[in-house]
Amino acid sequence: QVQLVESGGGFVQAGGSLKLSCAASGRTFSITGMGWFRQAPGKEREFVAGISASGISTNYADSVKGRFTISRDNAKNTLYLQMTSLKPEDTAVYYCGLGRSVRAPTTTDSVHSWGQGTQVTVSS
Repeated sequence: QVQLVESGGGFVQAGGSLKLSCAASGRTFSITGMGWFRQAPGKEREFVAGISASGISTNYADSVKGRFTISRDNAKNTLYLQMTSLKPEDTAVYYCGLGRSVRAPTTTDSVHSWGQGTQVTVSS
């Protein structure tokens, strides 16, 4: 059973940056695609970024392309999301998700396990 723990969220002004981390326990991290998703109040959880098990392949939602970068360190069992040029519409709870295969999960249905989430608030 893999456990995922996110950290790094906080309060930032528009245009600022944050780096989220997701620490994973268990032996399956390095052979499984991972993703970041977010959920704003009153909205459904949506895909933000995904990365394959090897880290070679990445995917991004159009809304964050060019501003966010997903990466992983398999030796440390840790997933990252570097967020720059943050906008108020990026405000949400951010969740990391363990996929069901080596490919990056890009839908909530393709996520096997979720972390507890970390709040990101961007003020205008």
